[in-house]
Amino acid sequence: MNSGSEGGAGRRGKFFDDLAGMAGGAFSVVAGLRAEVEAMAKSQVEVMVQRLELVRREDLDAALEVARRAREESSALAERVAKLEARLAEKPTDASPGAPV
Repeated sequence: MNSGSEGGAGRRGKFFDDLAGMAGGAFSVVAGLRAEVEAMAKSQVEVMVQRLELVRREDLDAALEVARRAREESSALAERVAKLEARLAEKPTDASPGAPV
């Protein structure tokens, strides 16, 4: 009788070991599937972004920085031109036809 009950317990242990092995395999398959689905979704999103001609945030930030610097430089140049024009307006003009400028 003892050997019969031990055989049943042994079979039950093997069954749970097999079940655990199958579950582990299923989890790894699901993880692989998830990674593949994520890669496909990312690829589709990139295609849609290209079709819609959207820009990436980094590219937009870089363009905005270039525009900000250009505005600053333009303002500085406008200020310099205004100062030079004011200096020219202050100087007496000897505008005789043959005088060098």
